Amino acid sequence: MGSDVRFLQQLDFPAYAVQLDWLMTDQNLIADGYDLQSAVIVALGTDALAPVSEELPDPDATDRRGWWGDMDADLIWEGWPVGCLLWLLARAKLTGPLASQGSTLSRADGWTRDAMRPFTQRRIASRIDVEPEQLGTDRIDVAVTIFRGPDAAIELRYSELWDELGRQ
Repeated sequence: MGSDVRFLQQLDFPAYAVQLDWLMTDQNLIADGYDLQSAVIVALGTDALAPVSEELPDPDATDRRGWWGDMDADLIWEGWPVGCLLWLLARAKLTGPLASQGSTLSRADGWTRDAMRPFTQRRIASRIDVEPEQLGTDRIDVAVTIFRGPDAAIELRYSELWDELGRQ
């Protein structure tokens, strides 16, 4: 079985979207050997299916997103649902813990942890640390550190995804 390709997050793309591309070597070959990093980027960068109970960013929308490949993924290929609900925060106002839907920071933390849980459940990672941080009145960054054994294997910081929080 070969290694997975390495994804490169393009930060010069508009703040409301993230562009991923394959990282190339100096010999113009696809860089491989970054299986875990690529899997984490896909898990956090893919839109999970929103439960009916969740409010969509656009009140007139009916698309709860999600990926068709998640249907029966565990039965068909022993997989798990891929994706994260962070997309629901695209037009959300930053709220505190007393808001009816709860703190925006807590939701970002919980949804990131939910997307990462399969990595620890299947023993791909020994531990995953998630640290959301509110920066000002319109932005949340989320730092994710994935451990394999006692050492950190990957440290990623997601900020561009939430640059537009609170701006409508």
